[in-house]
Amino acid sequence: MGTLRILRFLGLSFLLVRLHASDPDALAIEATILARHMPYGTILSPMFSADMTQIAAYTRCGDSAIWTGHYLAAEAFRYAATNSPDALANVRLALNGISLLVDVTGQDLLIRCAIPTDSPYAAGIISEEKPNGIFQATLDNRAWYFVGNTSRDQYSGVFFGLGAAYDLVPDAQIRAGIASLATRMLNRLLKYSWNIVMPDGSISTTFIIRPDQQLALLQIGRHVNPQQFASEYANTASALSGTILLPLGIDAADVHDSYFKFNLDFINLYNLIRLEDDASRKGGYENGFSLVRGVTRNHLNPHFNMIDRALDGPDSARDAETRGDLAAWLKRPRTDVSVDLRGTIPSCGNPDLACNPIPVALRPPSDFLWQLDPFQLFAFGYGTIETAGIDYILSP
Repeated sequence: MGTLRILRFLGLSFLLVRLHASDPDALAIEATILARHMPYGTILSPMFSADMTQIAAYTRCGDSAIWTGHYLAAEAFRYAATNSPDALANVRLALNGISLLVDVTGQDLLIRCAIPTDSPYAAGIISEEKPNGIFQATLDNRAWYFVGNTSRDQYSGVFFGLGAAYDLVPDAQIRAGIASLATRMLNRLLKYSWNIVMPDGSISTTFIIRPDQQLALLQIGRHVNPQQFASEYANTASALSGTILLPLGIDAADVHDSYFKFNLDFINLYNLIRLEDDASRKGGYENGFSLVRGVTRNHLNPHFNMIDRALDGPDSARDAETRGDLAAWLKRPRTDVSVDLRGTIPSCGNPDLACNPIPVALRPPSDFLWQLDPFQLFAFGYGTIETAGIDYILSP
């Protein structure tokens, strides 16, 4: 099946404006990710010395799983659009990184990040991530530290990438690896009744309160391993599909509180909706998507726009906005510079929030811009932590 037919078959009629082998901006970002953001196979953020000449430390290890999943999705989309051998190699690299985050515990548990104990950056990361719990393990004759307190966010990001890569990269070995990873992680979650249980027996969080997220993970499981998860998904969907409007409605009720929740909603609903073959259930899922899409539609968010396009098809005004916002992203600084727009951009009611979504080029920095509240007027940083740029390469 040709690339265009694959994209149409999946409903992923992407705007192939940027994600093309000849796009120098995308290629430069991808080269930088490989050179500086994956020292041990998963996404980390380098912190440079004050003169910006060398990497002094690595940070944001606690979100390494979620962004490695997003990176996997980005490279899978790139491969589907271009058949680039480099994109295929990057898909394999990201999958190997995710495998590390599952293998290192020996318990099929996804953890936040892992770093060799002999890494020169280990001490700083361990100090920063100590509140999440630090564990040690040996994998392939190498000693590792790994970070616990795994959140639902990390699972959602990883499964988002696995679901996209399974369909967009028709490679038997890659598909088998994805099916194995999804099966192992899901079996552990089911074993513990959707609680995320750490190696020491503590529960870091639970999916019990998020039926939409349970269903999204099982939907991917059903897709990659129907023999094991088709019945589980069907039974869970029969029991819970009618309840997903409640958590999504709560998310939609307050746009500013924990804005990152919308990224999780979009990436979970993307796979939940596109893989659903029951018309009635799909309609219910689409109603849930309408709740979160309705309150974020004007937020100048190319990532959300592209998921909307994948599910609902082309729209000339929205797609033109997407192109413009991606062009604006390229004008942003690539490090965590401090930004304070209070007194410069009008606020309404709350002095820390703009009346309208802030133009993309002016927004405060973030490791993934599309999960930052677009009304947020200020954020303070070091100016030395480099963003990976996955928020650009993921939004073709």
